[in-house]
Formats: sequence, structure tokens, C-alpha cells
Amino acid sequence: MPIPGSAVFAQRYRAFLFDMDGTLLNSIAAAERVWSIWAERHGLDVAAFLTTIHGARAIDTIRRQALPGVDPEAEAQWITEAELNDVEGVVAIPGAVAFLNDVPSDQWALVTSAPRELALRRLQAAGISPPAVWVTAEDVANGKPDPACYRLGAQRLGVAAQDCLVFEDATVGIRAGEAAGADVMVVTSTHLTPMVTAHAWIDGYEQFQVRRDAEGLLRVERRME
Repeated sequence: MPIPGSAVFAQRYRAFLFDMDGTLLNSIAAAERVWSIWAERHGLDVAAFLTTIHGARAIDTIRRQALPGVDPEAEAQWITEAELNDVEGVVAIPGAVAFLNDVPSDQWALVTSAPRELALRRLQAAGISPPAVWVTAEDVANGKPDPACYRLGAQRLGVAAQDCLVFEDATVGIRAGEAAGADVMVVTSTHLTPMVTAHAWIDGYEQFQVRRDAEGLLRVERRME
């Protein structure tokens, strides 16, 4: 259920910007398998470390650890290669495929912290068609929560970020959407504990659809029973 009376459901947008992991697809099990191996190898508290990996680029996650003698670029490449080889259990968020099919291809973009090759691999594993417009880890100098990725996604669609609705699940991504000036919809399907948020939220897409009005603007609506 969305937050009662949330203004987001009454607003119209020029475009939608979607995060990928945790927002359009669930890759948590695969990602945590790979990152657990990495964390154990570097002597980290695995359980505590895994809470920090979601929504951020691998290289940014590694840099935050400030481990002596570690080359973040080389380690991030190891992570990417390992994740490319492990997509077991990667599935679409309930209703995501049908929801995306409601959105014209030139009015949505994927904005992910994953490298392009990994994003494509996970989308294919989840049965989601690759988008016409996307922003991946290689496209920005600074990852989320920096807003550059969402601003670039909007730019590639030819619209202002302030006219977009960002779909996100992770704190760093929500902060990036906010800083870009966009409205934010939080997708909670993969959350194990409730997230306290001032934003509207949905637990999957199955009960929702996209309406495009005569002016070409988009709105999220609850499906009629």
C-alpha cells in the first residue's frame, strides 16, 4: 500500500528513472554470495559489511573500506567477474515486467550502480528487456548518493530531473534521487525490515499501472479490481 494521500500518486511526470537491483529485480542472494567471499578474504565482519553494499558501485564500496594495499579498481573488477558468473536466483520484482511494458521506451531509463555488462546479464536472468536508455557505473565519476547518475539519465531522455519520478530501494539511491531534484518512489519488495521514509512506497508493482495522458505525461495509478 502507498502512503495514504501521497502527492506522488497525483503528480504527472515526463519520465521515470529506475534503479535496478532491489527495484526492478532481486539479486540480493547472488550479490551477497560474492561479497561474502570478498569480505572474508579481507578479514571483514561479513554480516556488518553486507549491510553496506546495496545500491552503491563496487569500487565505491571497496574504497570506503580504506584497506591497506588494496587496489579498488582491481578488486571491483574481481567482484564484477564473480557476479557475472553467479545469477542464480536473480528474478524480477513482482509485477515489474508488466509495469515497464506500460511505459513508452523513450520515457524511462535504467540508472544503476552496476557495470553495463553485469546489468545486462542480470536483466536477462530476470526476464526484463534491456532499456533504450540507461546509465551504468562506467558513465559517472561518482556513484550514488551523488546525483550525477540521475541527472544524466534525465538528460539522455531529454527531460529535466525535476520532471522525473525515481524508483529506488536503497538509501544511497534515494539520496541521489532527492539531490537530483526528482520525486522518489521507494520499492520495498526486498526489504527485510521496514524502512522509515518520507517518500511514497510500493511493495512491488502488481497492483499498479502507468497512465499516459493526452499531453504525454505519466502517472502511477492503482489497478482497478
